[in-house]
Amino acid sequence: MAWPAVHGVTGPAPVAALAAMLAALHYVFFRLRPAETSGLNTFALSLSTVAIAAVVIAAVPLFRTGQARLARALLEDGQAPDARIRQLTASRAAVADAHAAEVRRIERDLHDGAQAKLIAVRMHLGLAGGSRDPDELARMIDEARELAGQALTDLRDLVRGIHPPVLADHGLSGAIEASALSCPMPVDVDLDLPGRPQPPVESAVYFAAAEALTNAVRHSGASRAWVRLRHTGGVLRLTVGDDGRGGVRPDGGTGVRGIEDRLSAFDGTLTVSSPPGGPTELTMEVPCALS
Repeated sequence: MAWPAVHGVTGPAPVAALAAMLAALHYVFFRLRPAETSGLNTFALSLSTVAIAAVVIAAVPLFRTGQARLARALLEDGQAPDARIRQLTASRAAVADAHAAEVRRIERDLHDGAQAKLIAVRMHLGLAGGSRDPDELARMIDEARELAGQALTDLRDLVRGIHPPVLADHGLSGAIEASALSCPMPVDVDLDLPGRPQPPVESAVYFAAAEALTNAVRHSGASRAWVRLRHTGGVLRLTVGDDGRGGVRPDGGTGVRGIEDRLSAFDGTLTVSSPPGGPTELTMEVPCALS
């Protein structure tokens, strides 16, 4: 809003200044008549002509640079373009690393979990097909059934780790509440979300909350935790805290960095407040709209 008013003054200013300098140059050339002719007067007039011409030539880029800087100061959002480019580059690299790590985790879980158990089921059924002992046949079939159940459990856990069904069915609030109920320590839940974010944002915030609760259980020595969720001013704000020993640093471990990487893909931020002795609070903010 300030730019039109300022530009209304600074826009004509360069034209007026150039016109004044050209008028001065015209006056020196065509209208100035020295009272007496001397070498000193000629030198002074020549020097003033060169000075005015130099100012006229230099004024154009100077005015243009000043106008650009003024426009940038009034119209930009306060973040330098280079800093924004570096931030986006780091965010893209973090997302690519997180995606690669997730793919490796899925491959490892499939190879070491469900795939190995399904191979064992096939082997047991093959041995059972060649057995003539009824007791041995029944035992192998029971073992194959048990391994098949374990493989099914592994596949369900794997799917839950990619996109939990509770998140798709009950939304972010329901998924966080379910995660808090399964936490081994008491968790106070205060969730107020009048709509649903986009699915990628919903998934990222849910896994960030789950990871924060997991870190609190494993490392904080806390007796209780709390989760608050709000959406105000176009920003989804999630706070996960605990009454543990504190001392959490943003660069202190992969858990906090993992949460930052998840949120950075959506221009989200993570603020850590964890003085020695506690309490610890992780505040996550993601700009988003609700459906």
